[in-house]
Amino acid sequence: MMRAMRIQIVCPAPRGTLFGNRISALRWARILRELGHRVVIEIDYRGADCDLLIALHAKRSAAAVLDSDKEHPDRPVIVALTGTDLYRDIQDSREAQRALEIATRLIALQPLAQDELAPPLRDRVRVIYQSVEKTPGANARSDAALQVCVVGHLRSIKDPFRAALATRKMPAASRIQIVHAGAAMDEHLARRARAEEQRNPRYCWRGEMPRAKVRRLIASSHLLVLSSRMEGGANVISEAVVDGTPVLASRIPGSVGLLGDDYPGLFPFGDTDALRALLLRAETDRSFYRELESRCNRLAPLFEPARELAAWRVLMREIAG
Repeated sequence: MMRAMRIQIVCPAPRGTLFGNRISALRWARILRELGHRVVIEIDYRGADCDLLIALHAKRSAAAVLDSDKEHPDRPVIVALTGTDLYRDIQDSREAQRALEIATRLIALQPLAQDELAPPLRDRVRVIYQSVEKTPGANARSDAALQVCVVGHLRSIKDPFRAALATRKMPAASRIQIVHAGAAMDEHLARRARAEEQRNPRYCWRGEMPRAKVRRLIASSHLLVLSSRMEGGANVISEAVVDGTPVLASRIPGSVGLLGDDYPGLFPFGDTDALRALLLRAETDRSFYRELESRCNRLAPLFEPARELAAWRVLMREIAG
């Protein structure tokens, strides 16, 4: 039997926030405790007496990785790679690059992440899909409107208003309505969201919502739009797929790695007209909507909790060995 380890997870997102990194840290802590380990989550490294350090975000947690290596060079370190790590920071941040070099293992959330790394690092990568439980209860979807949800904080990297812009020139007969859940990261974005609501009757911004309500929003929507410029492997895709809500996503590696290169619901990043066409096709072409449903249903096993638990069990055995 594998011995119990003392594990510190370093997550830059503070306690109580709904950022994806924090949600991942909480889920991983729960899994590791289920495997018999003792786990604490901190926003930085404070000289913890632990057997293993897990750092979310190569750049933002680089100081933690470097300090751990300096104090305990033999202690294993796992670095979890985010979208901004893979598709921006590791290209020019020496601190992020050094964190990758130190890491015993690297966690990626989708298989295309490995393509962004230098060949000597790829053998250290372990792909662990983010799991999620199905939202309890039946999916009650309205017949009065075709509800499309956008779930994510208002940040420029998320291209948060792309779905709203796509609905401005919809035919009058369209029943498409956009419901956006997510906090504004600055007042400018909040003003823009409120202004969009005023000028666009198809758009509703609900601000930050409790996680349980967000899950119910996804489950009760006909579609989910993820229009981001960068993603490491968005948990919201897992949530939508498991709840049977088809996804329309920008064609970026982080989403293609989860959905597949031939997934029919992909559109070029920032292309309002292409997204509008997909939305209208999903509304008016029943066979297309069913194809989206079918493709997402086939992906659902990737995100089963038992699969993620098994992946962590294997990884921890590698670390212990």
